Amino acid sequence: MIENTEDLYCIGCGAKIQSDDPKEPGYTPVSAIEKGLETEELYCQRCFRLRHYNEVSDVSLTDDDFLALLNQIGSADALIVNVIDIFDFNGSLIPGIHRFVGNNPVLMVGNKEDLLPRSLKRSKLKDWVRQRANAEGIHPVDVVLTSATKRHALDELLSAIEKYRKGRDVYVVGVTNVGKSTLINQIIKQSTGMQDLITTSRFPGTTLDKIEIPLDDGKNLIDTPGIIHKNQMAHYLSAKELRLATPQKEIRPKVYQLAAGQTLFFGGLARFDLIKAPQERNGIVVYLDNNLQIHRTKLIKADEFFARHQGGLLQPPTSDEMETFPALERFEFKVREKSDIVFEGLGWVTVKGGSVVAGYAPSGVGVIIRKAMI
Repeated sequence: MIENTEDLYCIGCGAKIQSDDPKEPGYTPVSAIEKGLETEELYCQRCFRLRHYNEVSDVSLTDDDFLALLNQIGSADALIVNVIDIFDFNGSLIPGIHRFVGNNPVLMVGNKEDLLPRSLKRSKLKDWVRQRANAEGIHPVDVVLTSATKRHALDELLSAIEKYRKGRDVYVVGVTNVGKSTLINQIIKQSTGMQDLITTSRFPGTTLDKIEIPLDDGKNLIDTPGIIHKNQMAHYLSAKELRLATPQKEIRPKVYQLAAGQTLFFGGLARFDLIKAPQERNGIVVYLDNNLQIHRTKLIKADEFFARHQGGLLQPPTSDEMETFPALERFEFKVREKSDIVFEGLGWVTVKGGSVVAGYAPSGVGVIIRKAMI
């Protein structure tokens, strides 16, 4: 019988181990605590089920709990490594992060780089990330593009961390679902040989408290909990639907010859209207997940088509998910030069100058325009 669990913590999410309340963070049955102490692999029940059964359960942590932890960063003397999803820049930003970091330098890491077409120049992408960060009041000392799952540019990232931390602690921050814990796991594996120390999942929100990883000079690499950003596409989809909507392999661009007055539906998640066009037939290049179904129809019939087929022909979302799925919000753009219409968290559509277009995404999810990357 274990009398005191006060100093025991889950090595997956960092939550304090407790065996009293299954609904609270860190809950672990007594038998599992005893076994974990014997094997020196003590996981809370939530992390255990996540690792072995790919099941995620909710915990009673609020946004305020997460933000209270981040508030500690401003008073620290540290390098801040801000991990973002380069498919979802706006949804990746921690709201008001410039207030949290204080005077600490920020190294911005664009994750999931391996999913982008090889024809996209990485130097252009780095410049765009920096510009978008500056527009949000963040002035990173550097931008590194990487892939946590493929270990792309991991050495470059480690070198940059060492260069800019200058003997200080390192705080790794990010919103949920950007691959932050996967990236830290890769760093740990490369540095120590230990695999999967920190719980990872495709689901939002698996790290519940700070996890401190010792560095050689006595300082720490500190993993903070993923901040919940409600305007992420991932928060509107089930795990099965996420696999159909978010890219898992390098995107293969698809070209559609559209005339003005035609519409493309991206499942039931998003919509693109070509309202006016510079010529009779226009090459529209779509960069989305290779498995996401795309349907073409006439703009004049698009609303009726969507109402009739969302959850059926147009999915995800499935019919079971439609009750909680937000209505699509419309954004119109006058395109003066070759540009990308970016659907945050999904991908983008490249259109020619001289067009008038509209993009639709779930209410709260951004649709923006940028100069064409390719």
